[in-house]
Amino acid sequence: MKRRHELIPSQVMGRRMHVWCYGHWGVPILVFPSAAGMAHEWDAQGMVSTLSDLIQEGRIKLYCCESNVAEAWTRQQNPPEWRIKRHQAFEEYVISELVPFIRRDCQAPEIRIGATGCSLGGYYAANFALKFPEIFHYALCMSGRYDITGFTGGFSNLDVYFNNPLAYASNLEGQHLERVRKHAHLALVCGQGAWEEGCIEETQALADILESKGISHQRDIWGHDVAHDWGWWKREARYHLVQRFGG
Repeated sequence: MKRRHELIPSQVMGRRMHVWCYGHWGVPILVFPSAAGMAHEWDAQGMVSTLSDLIQEGRIKLYCCESNVAEAWTRQQNPPEWRIKRHQAFEEYVISELVPFIRRDCQAPEIRIGATGCSLGGYYAANFALKFPEIFHYALCMSGRYDITGFTGGFSNLDVYFNNPLAYASNLEGQHLERVRKHAHLALVCGQGAWEEGCIEETQALADILESKGISHQRDIWGHDVAHDWGWWKREARYHLVQRFGG
């Protein structure tokens, strides 16, 4: 399998950002890490190996980025007003610097990109697909959290609102709603077993909203034995990515 490590200079983030690339051809898929925030997470956890046939056959090409999830969400020493600005900086990095890098690497200046992630990575995938559907046409969201005020201590302002899918998705209308309906599809996957508390409720709630808005989606709820861990995420990712891109 072709794999390489890149350090992308980012003016927005003020440092070089790690990206691991896997594959030589295929639909580009941007992988957002979980709360760990590390670009090599999917390789370290066996997700890349699980998908190796899809990658080697040129069905998909993975771009595994790092995130600033600790600055924005999980480390709460700083006030939420500061932390949401750090999330917005990461969003700008993805749209203005990382997406162009992926498109140059694919030698396709307008190629559309899939997004995926587990846990908080699932939040990122859903949020980018709902906000930028012309870029991110597909999002596979596993065990995501979609009410981000759980990480702001209940605090909300307009910046938080527009990055909180359970808040803004229910109010989508007009031109932006039509853009999402036309361009995006979200697969919302969650188990009902250990450590899925909060994730299952928010997955169901977001699926309900997408259904009410006529947004293309798949609600895939796995069993009570399915836990919030990598062993199950590997099975879920393989099932959905084979179904979508397996040929």
